[in-house]
Order: sequence, then structure tokens, then C-alpha cells
Amino acid sequence: MSKALTYKTIKRKAKGHLFKDRGSKFIGDAFPIKNKEEVRQRLIEVKEDHPKANHHCYAYSLGHDEPYIRYNDDGEPTNSAGKPIYGQIYGFDITNVLVVVTRYFGGTKLGVGGLIHAYKTTAKLCLEETKIVQKEITDQLEVKCNYEQMNEVLKLVKREELSIVDQELELKCRYILEVNVERSSSIKERLELLKGVAVRLL
Repeated sequence: MSKALTYKTIKRKAKGHLFKDRGSKFIGDAFPIKNKEEVRQRLIEVKEDHPKANHHCYAYSLGHDEPYIRYNDDGEPTNSAGKPIYGQIYGFDITNVLVVVTRYFGGTKLGVGGLIHAYKTTAKLCLEETKIVQKEITDQLEVKCNYEQMNEVLKLVKREELSIVDQELELKCRYILEVNVERSSSIKERLELLKGVAVRLL
């Protein structure tokens, strides 16, 4: 089975989609994410937006061939919130995405079936509002060199149209390059041919 070269995700965040059921308000937010730290930051952001809400239930998927998946019911009955939210992420065939559904309790219990419907619907409507895009799967290469080699490294970066996602220019130079997964091995080998340059796959 060949390895996937692309994946689908959301282009931008979608915030504040409202769904109501018997007095309870459900507010859906969706975010593109790259790592678990971004998940933590976005959850803090949503909780700060809705400090008086009763629940902040969520699900997320990270990665491609075998994505890392997590969902959380945040006090709702088991599998009545996080799992239905994840079901929509799965149904849209997307990854590197976090969906949070915030609930303000309206005084009437919805039952497990009602909760599943509400969380599922809110997540679905939220994802329908944002644009889904296809992206290349990439690797990241860490490149370390002295200032003397910096120009040679940057020439190769420019020639191969690589993206620099992070850099540190101190006593030694350090670059994090984003490279198409099909090209990462050959780019790594070419960088390693430069004298005094150390390269590793992150």
C-alpha cells in the first residue's frame, strides 16, 4: 500500500456557530492545528471566550497515515459528546483539526440521544462553514551550520524552493526546513554533502 502524499484539513478557523435545543446552547469552534501544544492553546482560548459555560467538549485528529486521535466529554455522559464530534471529523475525512463544542445548559436534560444529536449537529454545521483544503504531506529537516556555510545552505533552500519554518542565527545557524515528503531524503543527502553542515529529520 503506497504512502499518502496529501491530506485534507480546514483552511482557517470557524468560530461561534450556534445550535439550540430545548434551552441549551451549543457553540462550535473549529481550528486547524499542527501539534498538541496548539490544541492546549485553543482550548484555553475557547474557555476564556466562554468562562460561564457548563461544558467544553472536543475532539481532534493529528497526523496522516495513522492519525493521533483524542476526544473528551468534559463531564457529559460517556461518549455523548467527544465521540460524536470526532465522528464529524472522520466523516469529513480531515485531519490536523480540533473541534470544540461549548454548551450552556438550558435547564432541561436532553438525554444521551439528545446530547449525541446536539454535539454531532453543532460539529457538522461548524465544519460546513469552513473551507476544506488539500495539502502536501511534508517532513521537517533541522539544519545546523556555521556562518561560513550559511550562504551555501540558503542557496540550496532558494534553488529548491524550500520553506524555512524556523531559524536561529546565533553562534551557529539553525534552520527548520519544510520539505515535501517525497523529496526529503534527496534534499537531506544534498545538504549533508555541504562541508560542516549537520542535518537530521525531525
